[in-house]
Amino acid sequence: MKRAPTDRADVCVIGAGPAGALVANRLASKRTDVTVLEAGRRFDFADRQDQMEQTIRPGEDGSVWEMGGERDFYSSNGARTYPLNSARVKGVGGSTLHWQGMVMRMHPTDFDGSHDNDDPAWPISYDDLRPYYADAERALGVAGDADNPFAPPRDEPTYPMPGFAPSYSDSLFAEACDKLGISMHSVPNARNSESYDGRSQCVGYGTCQPVCPSGAKYDATVHIEDAEAAGATVIDRAPVQRLETDGDGRVSAAVYVTPDGEEHRQEAREFVLAAGGIEIPRLLLLSANEDHPDGLANSSGAVGRYFMDHLFAGAGGTLDERTRQNHVGFITSESHQFYDDPGSAVEHVGTGETFVAESEESYSPIKLEFLNYAGPSPVEIALSGDDWGDSMLAELRENYGNSIAMGGLVGQPPRWENRVTLDTTVTDDHGNPVPDIQWSWGDRVHRSISRANAIQHAVLSQLGVDIAWTANAESGSGPAYHHMGTTRMGTDPQESVVNRQLRSHDLSNLSIASSSVFVTAGSMNPTLTIAALALKCADHVDERL
Repeated sequence: MKRAPTDRADVCVIGAGPAGALVANRLASKRTDVTVLEAGRRFDFADRQDQMEQTIRPGEDGSVWEMGGERDFYSSNGARTYPLNSARVKGVGGSTLHWQGMVMRMHPTDFDGSHDNDDPAWPISYDDLRPYYADAERALGVAGDADNPFAPPRDEPTYPMPGFAPSYSDSLFAEACDKLGISMHSVPNARNSESYDGRSQCVGYGTCQPVCPSGAKYDATVHIEDAEAAGATVIDRAPVQRLETDGDGRVSAAVYVTPDGEEHRQEAREFVLAAGGIEIPRLLLLSANEDHPDGLANSSGAVGRYFMDHLFAGAGGTLDERTRQNHVGFITSESHQFYDDPGSAVEHVGTGETFVAESEESYSPIKLEFLNYAGPSPVEIALSGDDWGDSMLAELRENYGNSIAMGGLVGQPPRWENRVTLDTTVTDDHGNPVPDIQWSWGDRVHRSISRANAIQHAVLSQLGVDIAWTANAESGSGPAYHHMGTTRMGTDPQESVVNRQLRSHDLSNLSIASSSVFVTAGSMNPTLTIAALALKCADHVDERL
């Protein structure tokens, strides 16, 4: 394809993941001239069957999205190692090419700072995002049931599609949770429970991560294609090297490189950064110039600061009966009972025994997940063993089918010392310093993971599970790869990077649509909030054009 810059662009969007795709489509549908620059390539949908087969074969590393190598070098020099390339994608569609697809709204308490901890308030409220949440659910195609008693208020009584039925293992968990007084409810998913938006319903491949071969799970190529149909130009394999500014406090051009080594300048009236919580602060820092010696949009010094993620807490083992896990590739049931009140008591309905949080100190919100997948893969057992026929079938029956597990997420508080900066000792394939993730947890994360583990152990023990493993702060816990907080939103230009309209305090035509603007992490999967913010950002850009 031709990768020369367009002659006239009203808006240049950098990044073709979910945020960039929604911004581009929203603006292009209003007859705005939009150019999208994407660092990675455009993957062919026809290859997804082969990608699925690659992921389930023993010995494969699962890198079907071509991450790694000099292009994707990074450093991690903080207190904890951050495995960045384990779960990111550079390409048209971005992280939604391999995401889990869970889409829940953050709670009003996340925005107003009323959790019983030290999380600050956002400069916008839940009600400010409420209509955009509804737009995002329609755009992504969300299947869900309004059965969550802990969910934030909705203007729409139903989701765009009905939710998925609970799994067989959900019914096992339900018996234990009922005795413990723990509520279970359905999970809203960005995958089709019925045909929607020209895409088929889910056909149950069960390989949702890292690839959905049917297209029933939403990915951002949907809105990239819609944006192109509306007139947008999308240039792939065009990594932006830096942003240039004029003397009037505006971005004048995005400088990018094409595969032939040629450097180009894309000019526009407005620029929107939508490349995620790592590459956005990196680009702003790489764009330092005489007028902005500390990087663009960084008069506050907050670019790259307050990096946050969600931490995984989990436990699992085996049961003396079939659980039918590994039959469903996504989660169908959760509990948000401990989200706004993570220290609340759990009482055994039969015995009256109660256990509460071990500490009176603050916790992060806790989101509990009843996993539909645990234990060894039957495909791996079959393909990696030496047995055939009846012998292989006997091994499968012995070693597969009775595993069971719970998971959950807890969020990090925003900490100044957690940051993304530049490592000038390591460079990428274009000679640019790579991102350095400096990451640590803090006491509240440890307490929250332990609290989640305690609830999970109570449920599993009630169910009669022989608990074999626990993912806790000492072993097994790790990031959910939700990069948040590196260009935070705020009203004070001395403490934040963008304002309530997602526009930079420092540069009048630069906006950021990303989880990087999150003020706090909460503990909900962030993509629906990213989508809502992207649609909000697009409307504000449209107002200025």
